Amino acid sequence: MSMLSTDKPTACLALADGTIFYGQGFGATGTSVAELCFNTAMTGYQEIMTDPSYAGQIVTFTFPHIGNVGVNPDDDETGDPVAEGMVVKWMPTQSSSWRAVQELSGWLSARGRIAIGGIDTRRLTRAIRQLGAPHVALEHNPEGVFDLAALVEKARAFPGLEGLDLAKDVTCVQSYRWDEMRWAWPEGYVRQTAPKYKVVAIDYGAKRNILRCLASAGCDVTVLPASATAEEVLAHSPDGVFLSNGPGDPAATGAYAVPMIQRILNETDLPMFGICLGHQMLALALGAKTVKMNHGHHGANHPVKDTETGKVEITSMNHGFAVDSQTLPTGVLETHVSLFDGSNCGIRMADRPVFSVQQHPEASPGPQDSFYLFERFADSMAVRKTTAS
Repeated sequence: MSMLSTDKPTACLALADGTIFYGQGFGATGTSVAELCFNTAMTGYQEIMTDPSYAGQIVTFTFPHIGNVGVNPDDDETGDPVAEGMVVKWMPTQSSSWRAVQELSGWLSARGRIAIGGIDTRRLTRAIRQLGAPHVALEHNPEGVFDLAALVEKARAFPGLEGLDLAKDVTCVQSYRWDEMRWAWPEGYVRQTAPKYKVVAIDYGAKRNILRCLASAGCDVTVLPASATAEEVLAHSPDGVFLSNGPGDPAATGAYAVPMIQRILNETDLPMFGICLGHQMLALALGAKTVKMNHGHHGANHPVKDTETGKVEITSMNHGFAVDSQTLPTGVLETHVSLFDGSNCGIRMADRPVFSVQQHPEASPGPQDSFYLFERFADSMAVRKTTAS
C-alpha cells in the first residue's frame, strides 16, 4: 500500500512490511536506513535532532509545524545532528523567530541529514503504536526515481537496535572540562566560576544542556568517554559520578560500563546520579534487567509520578528501552513511574545517595519540574564532604 502526496514525490519512506509513504524531500539527498520512532513534542526539533540518544533512529514528528523557528547554534545538544532523518506532515515554511540564524532545510542539507514532508504522520504514528517501531529506509531523490523493492529490502536488512552498542559511536574521544551553565536572560550562557563539587560525567551520548545543569548546580565537570575505567574515574578524585544519557541497547553498552559502575559502588561511597541510558546502566549494575519497548517514550509531555512524594512532573522523554521494575533487587527502590504505561522511570539505593531517572530533567517542558534532581545530587555531595571533614 502507499500514501501519495498531491505533488510529484521527491522522497519516499519504505517500511520493512512493504508499506511506502511518498512525499517531498528536503535537506540532504540520498538514503538513510534506521528504526523509526515518533516524537510528540511541540517545540525543540533542533534539540531532538542533535540529541545523541537518537542515534540509529529516524524521527517522525506528530506536531506539524516543524521548522517554524529555524535553527541556531545555541540550541544544538551536540555538534551535529545525530538522528538519521526526519519525517514531517507539512514542508517547513520560512522561519519566524528572532533567534533563527538558518533555515531548517539548509541546516539539514549541510549536515547530511535527509527529511521528508507531506506525510500523513497521524497514520504513521498509529501504525508505530500498534505494531512497534518499524525498520525503514528513507530516500530523497529530486528526480523522483525510486527503486522501491531495493528500499524495502534495505529496511528489512536493518539489524535493529537490540544488542547494538551505539554509545561507543557518539561518546567523546577524549576527556574534557565543562563549565558553561544554563541559558539565562539577558546574558545567555555564562561560565561557572565558583564550583563547589568535582564531578566526573561518563559520556554515553551526553547532551550539552545536562552538562550545563550540572555546572549550574555548582559542579566542576570533567567528562570522560563511555569506555572509562574505574581507575580513570577515581584518578580525578571526584565528589560524585554522573552517568549520562545515550543511545542503543543498554545491555550491550553495559558489557563494559556495568563493571566500572559496580567497582565504584563497591569500593567508594561516592554519590552517583544517572539519566536515561545512565539510569539503565545503574539499574543493570545493581542487578536489574532492561527490556525493549514496543514504541518507546519520545516527547515533551510525559507525566511521571514521584512515588515517594506523590508529585507529578511533566517531563521530556527519549528512550526505547526500559528498566524492568520487577527485577529490581532488595535495597533498590522504585522512585518514579510513567503515568502513561506504568513503566519504571526512577530508582534509588535505600541506604546510599545513588539514584537515577529515565526522564530528561535538563529539559524544560514543565518548565523546570525536574531540576530538583540536580540539586539533590549536589546536596548529596555536600553532605558527604561535610561528613568527611
